[in-house]
Amino acid sequence: MSRLLLNCDIGESFGHWTMGLDAEVMPYIDCANIACGFHAGDPSIMRKTVSLALSHGVQIGAHPAYQDLLGFGRRSMAYTAQELQDLLHYQIGALDGICRAQGARVSYVKPHGAMYNDMMANPAQLRAVIQAVAAYDPQLPLMLMATRDNHAAQLMGDEYGVTLWFEAFADRAYDSAGHLVSRQLPGSVHHDPETIIQQALTIARGDNLVASDGSALHLQANTLCVHGDNASSVAAVQRIREALNQQSAP
Repeated sequence: MSRLLLNCDIGESFGHWTMGLDAEVMPYIDCANIACGFHAGDPSIMRKTVSLALSHGVQIGAHPAYQDLLGFGRRSMAYTAQELQDLLHYQIGALDGICRAQGARVSYVKPHGAMYNDMMANPAQLRAVIQAVAAYDPQLPLMLMATRDNHAAQLMGDEYGVTLWFEAFADRAYDSAGHLVSRQLPGSVHHDPETIIQQALTIARGDNLVASDGSALHLQANTLCVHGDNASSVAAVQRIREALNQQSAP
């Protein structure tokens, strides 16, 4: 991948309840991580979000989660490796079916919330997720968190022939290992638009970030996660898009 792709968690409304500003943020992103019904989304929301992504030429990614609508998929849950793979196949297949009805296909997979965090903390769970993607379609890339050292995850992806897209965050603070600072700690989330834009550009250039302990941190990232759940965040995404376009212009 020759340039940093902007991805956004999207399609997270449910029934008559609306979450996020999907139509406003879609023109500025490259990849839409569409909820598959287990933490958010429903068949109609999925169909509408796929249609919106296609109208803007945005890649469609499955955004599967633990079966936890009440907790928005943000609570860790105990599953066997087989149960986890069943959850993934069920959700990827559901979104892929909706895509196929509109002449498209799912292009990649990005787990959501607690599933994403748990697989980054537990190598056995990461292996189960990679195996699930490989069994469904080994051509589908898997999006996961970039850290100081991506080597172990890359080896596991190579073992199963699954391409890995390493993801960084413009609005989060990092510790020295390249993990996100807990939201429970002060300064873990950046709110100043200028700070967010500068962190995005630093990652895009491949320059070092400053970790929470003051050390230099290099993240090898293919994609940058952005958020579009309010008007100010959409404005920040637009400015990041414009800045990245200017940076890549000859």
